[in-house]
Amino acid sequence: MRKLLKKQGIAPTEWVTDKYRVYGSVLQDLGTRPQAHVTGKRSNNRAESSHVPIRRRERKLQRFKSPRSAQRFLSLHAATYNVFTVARHLTTARTHRLFRAEALAAWREAAGICA
Repeated sequence: MRKLLKKQGIAPTEWVTDKYRVYGSVLQDLGTRPQAHVTGKRSNNRAESSHVPIRRRERKLQRFKSPRSAQRFLSLHAATYNVFTVARHLTTARTHRLFRAEALAAWREAAGICA
């Protein structure tokens, strides 16, 4: 929080956090007014939901050793994703099975696997 305050240059009028007790003691150490710390039920929902796109991106990167390797995989994945993914709600079960069989055959051919 100290780095954040230095970077922003001005202190916020209110600190909205969840009810985790450490936040209060940290803000006290920083010298903020006790009235400026708001810890109400669902008060920080707006702040938490703003992190959703970041968390979604992090979840995708979890199993990779570096962001570069994740980017390399995801760029290839994006190119092939549309070939193998069918809008399921627009097709019947019979058509879906046919599309899946064709996609599997294409994949095996590309990978050089004998069927």
